[in-house]
Amino acid sequence: MNVSKVKKEVRKITDELISIRRYLHQNPELSFQEIETSIYISELLNKWNIEHTSNVGGYGIIGVLKGKNPDSKVIALRADMDALPIIEENNVEYCSINDGVMHACGHDVHMTCLLGAIKVLSENRDWFKGSIKFIFQPAEETLPGGALKMIEDGVLKNPSPSLIIGQHVFPELESGKVGVRPGLYMASTDELNLTISGRGGHGALPQTFDDTIHTAAEIIHKIKEKVNETAPKDYPTVLSFGKIVADGAYNIIPKEVIIKGTFRTFDENWRKTVHKIIKTIATEVSTKHNTNCDIFINSGYPVLENDNQLAILFEKNAIEYLGKQNVELLDMRTTGEDFARFTQLIPGVFYRLGIANKEQGINSRLHSPTFNIDESSIEIGTGLMIWNAIMTSLDDSH
Repeated sequence: MNVSKVKKEVRKITDELISIRRYLHQNPELSFQEIETSIYISELLNKWNIEHTSNVGGYGIIGVLKGKNPDSKVIALRADMDALPIIEENNVEYCSINDGVMHACGHDVHMTCLLGAIKVLSENRDWFKGSIKFIFQPAEETLPGGALKMIEDGVLKNPSPSLIIGQHVFPELESGKVGVRPGLYMASTDELNLTISGRGGHGALPQTFDDTIHTAAEIIHKIKEKVNETAPKDYPTVLSFGKIVADGAYNIIPKEVIIKGTFRTFDENWRKTVHKIIKTIATEVSTKHNTNCDIFINSGYPVLENDNQLAILFEKNAIEYLGKQNVELLDMRTTGEDFARFTQLIPGVFYRLGIANKEQGINSRLHSPTFNIDESSIEIGTGLMIWNAIMTSLDDSH
C-alpha cells in the first residue's frame, strides 16, 4: 500500500466532494435539528450501495465497512453534523440559505471528508484490515451534546470499536498542513448560572432593600480571586463571567441579578474542586448580604485527552502522507469538544486540518460570520483520513 494510490483515488472524486460540501454549507441545520442533513447523507450512502443505520442518538448515522479479516479490529471514524446560529456574511454562491444558521465551525467539511473516505474505502476494502465504523454525529455544538445520546443508543457496540478518530478544521493552519497533540488537548466546559434574589427597592433607602448588585459583584470577585490563587500551574484554567443581568436603574435596586459564565480546565478533580468553590463562596456571600443565591452548574463536555500512542501513530502517518514540514505539534486549547465523550470510553485521537489561505483572504476564525475554507483542504483532509485509517488498521499496537 502506498500514498500515491490513495491520492489518485481521492483526486477522482474531489469535484464531487466539493459539490457535496457546498450543498451542506448552503443547507445548515442547528443542533438536534439535522433532519435534512441526515436525509442527504443517507441518500448518498444509498446511491453508493453502502449499508447504514439512521436516527441513532437523534439524527445520527452509523455504518460498518468490512475489510480483510473484518473481526480482527474495529476502527471508528467520526464527523459532526450541526451548524451554528450565526448570520453568514460570505459573498459566495453557496452561502447559507437558512436564515440565521451557518456552518461556521466546519462541520460541513468534516461530513464531506468522512463521506469521501467511506466512498473510497468501500471500493478498496483490501486496503485495510478489520472493519471501519463510520459515525455521523448530530449536535456537537449544544449541551448535552449528540455524542452522549449516540452512546446511550449503543454507537460503541455491535461492533465495538477499539479506538476512534476525529478530524476538525483549523483556520490557524494553512491548507496542506495538519496538527495534533498527544495527551491533554482540549478543556472541559462548564456553564455557570447564578441567580441572586432579595428585596428590591429605592437606592436612596438602603435599610429597605437587599443589595443584590453588591452581592453579585462580591461573589464574582471572590470566586475569581480564590480560583486564581489555588489554580494548578501545570495546565490552563479559565474562569470567565460573560453576562450579568440586573434590571434596575440609577436609583432602583433590582430584586434579582442573573450571572452567567464559563469554567474550563484540564483536570477532572480540579474541575470538581472549582464547582465546590463556586457553590461555597456564592452561598456564603449571599447569606452575609441577606440575599439568596440559586446555583446551577451545567457540567458540559469532559477534558479531551488524546491517546499518546494513537497521536504518535497519527503524526507518523501524516508525515508519510503530507511530509514532515506539514505536520505540527499543537498547543493545549481551552475550547471544548463533544468528541471527548468518546475518548473517555475508548482510546482516540482528535487532530486538526489546516484550511486557511491567507493570500486569498481565507483566514477567518471559527464561529465567525466570515468563516470559510480553502477548498483544496477537502482533498487533503479526505486523503489523510483514508491513509490514517488504513495504516492504523494495519498497526497491531491497538
